[in-house]
Order: sequence, then C-alpha cells, then structure tokens
Amino acid sequence: MSDWDAARYHRVSEPQRAWGLRVLDRLAPADGERILDVGCGTGRLMSQIHARVTSVQLTGMDRSAAMVAEAKRHAPPGVRLVQADATALPFATRFDAVFSTATFHWVPDHPLLFREIHRVLCSGGRLVSQAGGGPNLDRFYRRTATLTREPRFAHCFDGWRDPWTFAEVGDTRDRLLHAGFVDVEVWLESSPTTLPDGASYSEFIKTVCLRHQLDRVPPEHRGAFVQALTDRAANDQPAFTLDYWRLNIDARKE
Repeated sequence: MSDWDAARYHRVSEPQRAWGLRVLDRLAPADGERILDVGCGTGRLMSQIHARVTSVQLTGMDRSAAMVAEAKRHAPPGVRLVQADATALPFATRFDAVFSTATFHWVPDHPLLFREIHRVLCSGGRLVSQAGGGPNLDRFYRRTATLTREPRFAHCFDGWRDPWTFAEVGDTRDRLLHAGFVDVEVWLESSPTTLPDGASYSEFIKTVCLRHQLDRVPPEHRGAFVQALTDRAANDQPAFTLDYWRLNIDARKE
C-alpha cells in the first residue's frame, strides 16, 4: 500500500480543516494541558491549537511516515511528532486530552483503539473526536463499487475489502463505555461538501477518497477511473458534492 501524498493532502484538505476547527471549539484547550492529536496528518490543527493556547504541550502522532514528515514542516515549535499506530500508542505519558479528526474511520479495530486512548489519558482526561461514520460517503462509494465491477477494472479488484470502518452511534457508544469511558456523548451530523468544479473534485477524490482503490489500478488507467467518477458527480444536484457524514465523540476517563 502506497503512503499518502501528504503535500497534496495538505493543499486540498480544506473541508477536513474546517470540520476540525469546530471540533477544536469543543476541545477548548486550556493553559498547560498535555494534548495528544491522534492522526495529526499534516499538522494543520495542531497549529490552530497552539495559536489559541501557546502554553499547551502538544504531541502529534500518525501512522503515515509521509504525514509526519509533512507535519514537521507546518507544526509550531515544541510539538512532539511520532509515527505510530493508534491501536498501539507508544506513550507512558498521561494526557489531559486526546483530540482526533478524520482518522478513526481508517482504524479497523475500534474497541482496541478506545482502550488505548483510555489507557493514555489521565484521570478526568477527555476524548474529543470526529471521523466518518454511519452513511458517510455512501453514494460516492456505491458509485465507486459499481465502477470497480466494470470489465475494464474488475480484474484489479479481486479480493477487495473496504479499508474503512464507518461506525454507527450505538456501536460507538457501547465500545466507549466498555473501554471505561464515562459521560459519553456520540452523534452523527450530515456535512455535504461541494467542490467548486470538476478539476477540484478530481484532485480531492484521488487524494483523499481513492488512495486504496487507485493502488490497484495500473497507473495508465488511474486517470480514467477518477474521470468516470467525476463525470457522474457532474450530474448531481448540486454538482461535485460529496455526501459526508461525521461521527462525533465527547467522552471522559473517570
């Protein structure tokens, strides 16, 4: 599996940044807090945390080496950056808060993920997060699945399994409670995202939504794969709109 194109992701991920700023409002970081950003990506939101409260002690981790390298270019001074798996957090340190956006849906084992986050939080520490959930991108990925069954692409997708986990509210609440969290709140919100034109839509989906699929398509046919999905999106109302749904979590360690 190829790594993320982190520089391009940093350039096109304005929707993720905008959602993340609203999650950051919920986090409300305080002076001196130790905050872990799980799935920090290119570091855009860590910069926003630091801009709001310069005295926080920030640690960012991401499984992607490319994302961590890009984050080093954008993160504020003093931020610790670690390449690691969210289900095996390499920290003995206790954090006052764990913050995460646009990450948990890439983690297949949510029970283990929540146990690990609970482990690294101090007593009273909080989890504030958002990721894809419920019917997230259902229309887009149904179209993608139809495309993968066309004769020109079908041979590329033998044995394909979806690499994401778009969890439901009830399952997520149960998993958090089982991991030991209290004051658990979980909710879904619809966040349809419209790109300005076909070129922007194509660049966004190939960077953010289709990395795993395009790994299976020969390089000479990847443009046609992306273009086929872009042509379908041109007929939507409004055109070039992705049917995003966000799963929000607020929880606390007792």
